[in-house]
Amino acid sequence: MSELRKKDKKSEVLFWSIAFPGFGQLLNRKYLKAFILVALEFVINVKGNINIVIMNSFLGDMQMAIDQADYGWLMFYPCVYLFAIWDAYRDAGGGELPFMHIPFVFAAYFGTIGVIYSSRFTLFGFFLGPIFLPIISMIAGYSIGLLIRRFIPDIRKA
Repeated sequence: MSELRKKDKKSEVLFWSIAFPGFGQLLNRKYLKAFILVALEFVINVKGNINIVIMNSFLGDMQMAIDQADYGWLMFYPCVYLFAIWDAYRDAGGGELPFMHIPFVFAAYFGTIGVIYSSRFTLFGFFLGPIFLPIISMIAGYSIGLLIRRFIPDIRKA
């Protein structure tokens, strides 16, 4: 397989996983994992009212989004979501560099913390709500994970 095709496969799997947990596993022909992740996505989505929360968030009605969110279920979502992305990417040949899992793990941690604080945290007097704060938190967590990953080889040498 050409180097360009390998990169294309990794990015295809990565972006389908971002779109819907389990789709990357389907592309990788990991059908049992795909079924489990799609089922988890469906259950967490329904129990956490995620589609309604997303709709209210994008319409700018953060208080309604907060009121509709079932935080007990919503807190599972970042970890399942990021695990599905990482797993599909790794199975497609990504993550060959050492410690590439760390940014994904930190994104999941920070996303969960974003969910926890989303009903209280405001930025310039505005609630970011249970969708946008976790997304921003995941980006911050991924970035911090990249920094930590970068320094791990130096720590191991010390």
